[in-house]
Amino acid sequence: MNSPVGIDAAAFAGPHACLDLADLAAARGVDPDKFVLGLGQRRMAIASPCEDTVTLAVDAGRRALAAFDIDPAEIGTLIVGTETGVDHSKPVAVYVHELLGLDARCRTFETKHACYGAMAGLTASMDWIAAGRARGRKALVIASDIARYGLGTPGEPTQGAGAVALVVADRPRLLTVDPATIGDYTRQVMDFWRPLYSKVAFADGHYSIQCYLDALVGARADAVGEGAALLDELAACLYHVPFVKMAKKAHQRHLEIERGAPLDRDSDADRQALAASLSSRVEPWLTLNAEIGNIYTGSLFLSLIDLLRQAAERFSGRTVSLFSYGSGCGATFCLGEITGTAAQWASALDPSEDLARRYRLNIEDYERLVRDGEQADTAESLDPTSYGLSDGLFYVGTVDHQRRYVESRAER
Repeated sequence: MNSPVGIDAAAFAGPHACLDLADLAAARGVDPDKFVLGLGQRRMAIASPCEDTVTLAVDAGRRALAAFDIDPAEIGTLIVGTETGVDHSKPVAVYVHELLGLDARCRTFETKHACYGAMAGLTASMDWIAAGRARGRKALVIASDIARYGLGTPGEPTQGAGAVALVVADRPRLLTVDPATIGDYTRQVMDFWRPLYSKVAFADGHYSIQCYLDALVGARADAVGEGAALLDELAACLYHVPFVKMAKKAHQRHLEIERGAPLDRDSDADRQALAASLSSRVEPWLTLNAEIGNIYTGSLFLSLIDLLRQAAERFSGRTVSLFSYGSGCGATFCLGEITGTAAQWASALDPSEDLARRYRLNIEDYERLVRDGEQADTAESLDPTSYGLSDGLFYVGTVDHQRRYVESRAER
C-alpha cells in the first residue's frame, strides 16, 4: 500500500512594503468601503523594482527548507508556478535552483497557467512521487507572482505580491492529499490575459468571475461526482483568492451545488445558512489574503497557511477542500486531510512578525515604485538601498541582456 503524499512544509515570503487600501481609496476619491468591504481587502503588498519573481521565490524556498529542517540535497524536483516570469524562455525555476544550492540531478521547470501554475506543480509532484521517481527525495513547489495593474485602473486595488513555497513528500507533516479526489476542468476562455508586449494584465472582470464559478462546478464534479454531498464533512473550504470577496462568492456557489438550487437573496433562512457556513469554513482563513492582496498562483496556498497557523490542532484528522482556478482557464478541486503533526509547525508557518515589519507606503512612494518597476527589466543598474532595502537577495539590473542578482546583508 502506498504511503500518503502531500504537503510536508510550507512558507510565505513577501515584499518589504505595503499599501493601505484606505489610503489608496482616499487618493483616488473613492469610498474606502468599496475596497475594504466591497473587495474584502485591507492592504496589498507592493514589490520594489529590486524584488521580482525570482527573489520572492528564493526567499520563500529558503524559509520552508530552514523552518522544517530540510536539506537542499533532499529536493529532487523543483517547480515554480508563475504568471509573472522574467523571461519568455529561461524559467524562473533555474535561477531559484542555483540560488537555493540544489543538486544538479534535481529536475527543474516552470509552470504557467495564470493562477493555476502552483496547483499544477503540486499534482505533478505527487505523480512523480507515486510513480517511484522520487527515490526517497522530496519536491519543492513554489508559487511566486507579482500582480500588477495600472495606476488609476479598476484593477489597481487588487494588486499584491508574494511567494508560497510547498515541500511535497510522502508521509507529509502538514496535509495529505487524496489522489482519488483530484478533479480537473479546462476550457479556453478570454477572461484574463497578459500579451507578450504588456507588463500589466487585461481582464473581463465580470466574465472572469463567471468562468471561475463554472470551473468550480466542473472540477468539483470531476473530483467527487455531480451529486456528492461534501460540506457537512469538511472542516474548511479553501479557494483561489484574487480578492477576499471572491472566495465568499465561490463558497456560495459551493453551497448552491449541494442544495441543487440557487440561494434566495430574499430568504432569511438562506442568508443565515450562507453566513453560518462562511463564518465556520471560509472567512477565518482569509486574513492573510486581506493583508497581502492578490498573489496569483499562491493565493490558495496562502489561505492554507492561514488555516494551519490558526486551527491545525483543532482540525487534526479533519478533511478540507482546496480549489485552484487559473484564468484562461484551468482548475482543480481536491480534498486533503490535516495531519496529526501539523499543529507542531503552526508557529513556523506564521508570517505575522514579517508582516508587522513591513514599511507602509504613502501614495507618492507607492506610485514611484510602480513607475520605476515599469522600467526595471531594462535598467542596467538598480540600487536596493534607494528603496530602503538592505538585507536579502535583490535584482540589481540587466547587463548584456542578462539579469543580475546580488545577496545583500545588513550590518548588525
